[in-house]
Amino acid sequence: MTTTPRTAIVPVTEIFDLRHAVLRPGLPPESAVFAEDDLPDVFHVAAYDEGGAVVACATFFPEPLADCDAPAHRIRGMASAATVRGRGYGAAVLEAGLAEAAARGARVVWCNGRTVARGFYERHGFKVIGEEFEVEGIGPHFVCAREIAAPAAG
Repeated sequence: MTTTPRTAIVPVTEIFDLRHAVLRPGLPPESAVFAEDDLPDVFHVAAYDEGGAVVACATFFPEPLADCDAPAHRIRGMASAATVRGRGYGAAVLEAGLAEAAARGARVVWCNGRTVARGFYERHGFKVIGEEFEVEGIGPHFVCAREIAAPAAG
């Protein structure tokens, strides 16, 4: 892919089907509902393929990172359709979310990233914190965090 995928901040309803299909396959739809989804400071980012379908997504919200005094946002529900992995859609969602989180005052963004996604996060400047842990029913994870700069004035 030579062009940056189109991204937008969207309602959770626009990303929910992809989040469920990728992150909770075979589980009931309610397993992909997050308690934070409808809180006022939460935002959801979608990336679209050439035909306008949502093919990558993530949810961002303010949540402190343990042992960190900087304002932080957490990522949940980061997902890319298997058909577009490695083509920049996940990266576009991540970068759009980081920019929006920075604009909202975050200086750190973190997540409980799946072990299989560790390389993705590390390629995007995240550092792994601590040991691998198991999320029951989902699989092994690491805490991943990245410092982000305030948006440039102007």
